[in-house]
Amino acid sequence: MQSIFRNIKGDKTIWAIVALLAILSFLPVYSASSNLVYVVGNGTTVGHLLKHGLLLLLGFGIIFGMHRIPYRYFKGLSIIAMPVVFLLLVYTLAQGTTIGGANASRWVQIPFVGVSFQTSTLATVVLLIYVARYLSRIKDQEVTFNETLLPLWIPVFLVMALILPANFSTTAILFFMVLVLCFLGGYPTKYILSIIGAGIFCLLIFVLINKAFPDLLPNRIDTWVSRVENFANGEDTEADYQIEKAKIAIATGGVLGVGAGKSVMKNFLPQSSSDFIYAIIVEEYGLAGGLLLLFLYMLLLFRIVIVAYKADSVFGKLVVVGVGLPIVFQALINMAVAVELFPVTGQNLPLISTGGTSIWMSCMALGIILSVSAQRQEAVEQSGAPVDEEEQNPLEILSEQL
Repeated sequence: MQSIFRNIKGDKTIWAIVALLAILSFLPVYSASSNLVYVVGNGTTVGHLLKHGLLLLLGFGIIFGMHRIPYRYFKGLSIIAMPVVFLLLVYTLAQGTTIGGANASRWVQIPFVGVSFQTSTLATVVLLIYVARYLSRIKDQEVTFNETLLPLWIPVFLVMALILPANFSTTAILFFMVLVLCFLGGYPTKYILSIIGAGIFCLLIFVLINKAFPDLLPNRIDTWVSRVENFANGEDTEADYQIEKAKIAIATGGVLGVGAGKSVMKNFLPQSSSDFIYAIIVEEYGLAGGLLLLFLYMLLLFRIVIVAYKADSVFGKLVVVGVGLPIVFQALINMAVAVELFPVTGQNLPLISTGGTSIWMSCMALGIILSVSAQRQEAVEQSGAPVDEEEQNPLEILSEQL
């Protein structure tokens, strides 16, 4: 055990936050999985808990393995992985899986292990690393839009076009993160505005084509529109069943909650162990439990910013922001949906909700962040510089920047 801890490098606070989130996930998952057992008739609560524990254990293995790889190697790996991502997304979309007439081709089944794999999560991590690599190459260079079209924007729009028909929320988050990276990477603002316009135009064309030819490609456009309309109207309809039950769960929780395992709404929320697990957490552990989770994700965001600030290269800074921010952003969206501050999106709560690939891809991203932090730590140790000179207090860093 001591040898394992000696080999753990990187930001210790991030390690602690991830471990704490994983530990805190067990009781809510065990409690909420009763919906799958007694309502859906799928497995046992112990079985779901063991599966969740195994997924987290594998996830920590991914973090450990990734953080031992020098982060500069991810530049080349992203180029190699992009064709693989394209093929996986095409295969996923070509399955033609539909639910209620809408495209639901998000997962592929991993042979022999019986675990489904959501290809868009892998595509998100790989694409953001790829974008960070390209932006680090052109940093401080004068570039034209045409020069960046083939190496940057065509891969970005191809990936988003393959994800969009079945998963609008993931596409929107990915597009937003690419724009953030471009802004931070010094990409010309006038080109970013052009890309925003092009993205909106492509989305409108996609919607109009599918409205005109609804049988051409089964899609979830009607679902997207109805969710936004119901959210804007502020009225609870049959389509808002999950939001209504989530609000009841949150209202029932009060300040300290009804107690672990005593949730009632978990039996009525279809996605109580995944998309709406935050509502169950607030019901069982109250406002205190909900704020604790929010604090942990905000602390994770703070440490991600610190790691990015201290990174010793432009690529290191951009890749930390690129793969780190979506984790916190997704968590905030999930919590906002549960309290009806945001339309239903289908985004789960990172490291808390059940699900294999979402946990693994979050762990992969965290491993990359820790790789950047570990390399900087090793550079400080090799230089022999005193820690108090190299490792400033995070609050001092923020005050200097302000």
